[in-house]
Amino acid sequence: MSDAVARAPARSSSKARPALLNALQVGLPAIALLVMLAIIFSIRPAAMSYFGFHLLFKLSVPLVFAALAQMMVIMLGDIDLSNGAFVGLITCVTALYLGDAPALALLCYLVLIAAYAGFGLLIHSRQLPSIIVTLGMSFIWLGIAVILLPAPGGSAPAWLASFMSWQPPLMPLSIWLAALAALAGHLVISRSSYGVVLRGAGGNPRAVARAGWSVIGIRVAVYAAAGLLACLAGLTLTGLTTSGDANVAPAYTLLGVGAVILGGGAFTGGVVSPVGTVIGALTLSLAGSLLSFLQVPPTWQIGAQGVILFLVLAGRVLLSERAR
Repeated sequence: MSDAVARAPARSSSKARPALLNALQVGLPAIALLVMLAIIFSIRPAAMSYFGFHLLFKLSVPLVFAALAQMMVIMLGDIDLSNGAFVGLITCVTALYLGDAPALALLCYLVLIAAYAGFGLLIHSRQLPSIIVTLGMSFIWLGIAVILLPAPGGSAPAWLASFMSWQPPLMPLSIWLAALAALAGHLVISRSSYGVVLRGAGGNPRAVARAGWSVIGIRVAVYAAAGLLACLAGLTLTGLTTSGDANVAPAYTLLGVGAVILGGGAFTGGVVSPVGTVIGALTLSLAGSLLSFLQVPPTWQIGAQGVILFLVLAGRVLLSERAR
């Protein structure tokens, strides 16, 4: 009896240890974000203010939406290499038409989102590699954007620019939008019954099909949702830059992938975290500001950002191995 009592705490602690390691793994991007903020505040205490947070995270909103769009595709076990080019095309459409011809701009958005859903249908029906199809689509998006707007130009509607420069109470707009996006994604993807079906379509599509769901319908809906989120990324980016540019967001493709993986996602399909993805996007957007505060030369900043991403992902891998 005494041996059994002695072994009971050991068994409970052995069960609690992996749970703690998993929690640390999920929270690792948040820890990295807090560490970077602490370093910035130690260098510039004035940054610890409403205006300071506004400047630090002002450009993070488009990346948050682009990363969530990438997360939807990765949830299905695919990858989207056209994400950044699509965002650039949306900025061109917005700068050219939304102010003077809003009906035409809305029609363009709907057609482009339908096209996004269409190549999701093509990937599934023909069993094509998503990396090849989306890479080809990236050139199509870029080509259309260059035809519409050969050089940066156009102008954002006054209401859109005003909204993106709005200063709500308590926190900057960028933090509010990121928090709302994370909450909405968490409720839909992680907490709802339909979210289980969506994640199951990426993790075990055969089981989802046997349960009576249309896998092809789910994939089309998920790709359409990814197109809508990328469209929101383009709209917010146009509101921030107040103009359109076909080449404004090529880095969003890989930064979006990095944010998803950094936030706990996996390429196996069905394993994503909307909250982690948003935190990962904020972390990656803050990395550039951190390097500027540390006076890292611009020519070294891209490599330094890669090192930061590598260190955080290495921490994830180590924690995952410990959990196993």
